[in-house]
Amino acid sequence: MSITKEAVLAALSRVLLPGGESIVARDLVRAMGIDGGKVRFVLEAENAAAASVLEGLKPAAEQAVRVLDGVSEVHIGVATPAPGPGGNTAPVKFGGHPTPQAGPKPVPGVKQIIAVGSGKGGVGKSTVASNLAVALARAGRKVGLLDADIYGPSQPRMMGVNKRPASPDGKTIIPLVAHGVTVMSVGFMLKEEEAVVWRGPMLMGAIQQLLYQVDWGVLDVLIIDLPPGTGDVQLTLAQKTPLAGAIVVSTPQDVALLDARRALDMFARLKVPVLGLIENMSTYICPNCGHEAHLFGHGGVGGEAEKLGLPFLGELPLDLSVRLAGDGGTPIAAGEGPISDAYAALAARLVAQGVA
Repeated sequence: MSITKEAVLAALSRVLLPGGESIVARDLVRAMGIDGGKVRFVLEAENAAAASVLEGLKPAAEQAVRVLDGVSEVHIGVATPAPGPGGNTAPVKFGGHPTPQAGPKPVPGVKQIIAVGSGKGGVGKSTVASNLAVALARAGRKVGLLDADIYGPSQPRMMGVNKRPASPDGKTIIPLVAHGVTVMSVGFMLKEEEAVVWRGPMLMGAIQQLLYQVDWGVLDVLIIDLPPGTGDVQLTLAQKTPLAGAIVVSTPQDVALLDARRALDMFARLKVPVLGLIENMSTYICPNCGHEAHLFGHGGVGGEAEKLGLPFLGELPLDLSVRLAGDGGTPIAAGEGPISDAYAALAARLVAQGVA
C-alpha cells in the first residue's frame, strides 16, 4: 500500500500543541518527502521557544506516522526561519537555468492557481493581489501569495514580512506567513534596495524554483502577482503549470486600457481563461469636502469587459488609506470598512465561481 501525503497529514492532525490546536491546523508541517516506506518532514517553528515545544512533540509525531501501513522510517526535523546568512538554515542557490519539464505540472498541494496581471505598471496590480489574498484567507480559504515580479518585488513590503526563508536541505524553501497568507517572494532573498540583474533563462529558472521548490503546504488557491507586460514570466507560468485563470487589473484611463487589451490577448494566446477584469482607481472622494472625482476616467474597464463578453469583477477606489496600509505592511483588506468590504465581495464572487 503506497503512503500518501494526505494520510500522513491526517495522522499528524492528532498531534496537539499545548493550546489544543494540532500541528497540521497551525500549518507547521513542511517539506514533506515520501520515498517508499521512508517519511521525512520538517516542523517549522516561529522562534526558539516554539522550536523547543516542537522538539518535545517529535516522539508523538513520529509514533503517529509510524503506525501507518507501509511506513518503515520516520525522520523529523525542526526548523526556525533565520533572518539571513549564519542562521540555522541551509543556503539556497536562487536563479539559474530552468530544469527540463515535459509540459505543465501541478504545484504539489495547491488546488487552484490564479494569476493577477496587467498590461502596464502603476495600475495597482500588486495591491489588488495582496488584498485579494488576504480577503480570501478571511473568507476561510487556505491561500498562498507568490510574488512573481522578479525585477520589482513589492509583496514583502505590502505584506509586512521581510525575513529570509528557511531551508532544511538547501533545496526546499519554507515560505513565510503573514495575515493568514503563505507568502513567497524573491524579495526575501535580497536587500530591499538590491537590484535583480538577470537574463531571461535565469528569470525562468527562478519562477520554476518559486513554484516547485517552495513547500506551499495544502492550499485552496495560490495567487500569483505577475509583473506588468507580456514577457518571460507569463510565458513560463503558462508553460510550466496549469492555471485556473487570470484576473486583469486596469485603471479606466485609455492608455492603461490599451495595454490591458494586450494582456487579454496574451492570455487568450496562452489559453489561460480570464476570470474577469477589475477597474482600479475608479473614483476618488476628497476627504475634506466629500467631492467625488474620476481622475483617470470612469467605467472604461466595465465597458471593455462587456464588449469582450468577460466578467466585470468590480470597481475599487483611489484612496489614501490603501496606500498607507500597503506601505505599512497591513493590507486594507485585513481591516474593516468599505474598501475591505469591496475586497470581501470580490473574494466571495471567486469562491462562488468555484475558482478559489
